[in-house]
Amino acid sequence: MDLGLKGRKAILVGANGGIGRMVALTLAAEGCDVAICGRTQVKVDKLIGELAPSGVKTYGEALDVTDAAAVPAFVEKSAGELGGCDIFISFTSVNPGEDSDEAWNTILATDVLPMRRGIAAAMPFLEKSDAGSIIVMSSTGAVEEFMGVQPYNALKAAVINYSSALAQANAAKGIRCNCITPGPVWTEDGPWPQIKEGAPEFFDSIVAGIPTGSMTTGEELAKTIVFTASPACKSMTGANIVVDGAFTKRVQF
Repeated sequence: MDLGLKGRKAILVGANGGIGRMVALTLAAEGCDVAICGRTQVKVDKLIGELAPSGVKTYGEALDVTDAAAVPAFVEKSAGELGGCDIFISFTSVNPGEDSDEAWNTILATDVLPMRRGIAAAMPFLEKSDAGSIIVMSSTGAVEEFMGVQPYNALKAAVINYSSALAQANAAKGIRCNCITPGPVWTEDGPWPQIKEGAPEFFDSIVAGIPTGSMTTGEELAKTIVFTASPACKSMTGANIVVDGAFTKRVQF
């Protein structure tokens, strides 16, 4: 299947590792030009090197996403370097794992607000595209109780609602917005290898709760994200796509 991504332009926030890295590699393999940012220049440079064999145009930058001006400036610079923006995705995420004012503020500053600022900055470029697409990232912690009371789950639920509103507000402009809601995802540079090493009983209990018998891999999730973001998925907007190997027990209507 031709996803229609060759020559398209994707701007990815917080994508120098984990799921974002896999999405960047998958987009580049489809011929899509890619801009990425992350916390460290070393990791950004490493991924830019990994993207090079695809022959696509790339741009990378290290920045602090909690700086209110940083993400909009990155989007503007990236659109200039790539020649526009057809796809915007924000992957920034943090989970302090506690219910406190500090934890709420940390997640808002690191996850939710960079996403909102990035979308706002990308909107003028997406409006010029004939296949504008926004992807936001939630979590299965948002769709059912998971690991107790914590702001991460509540704010990831807010992301789902925000995505739906964006889809409704921008459909007439030809800009789609969809939400991806993953369960536990295994990437070599993600948190689960460390959890497996440091808390093997907890890790085993999570895997045991996944009916398919294993975590979703970063590559598997990346393929879902890239298809959803692509022109091949033109009619899908406002969807919340759960990718979890049947981990969650809720019924979705």
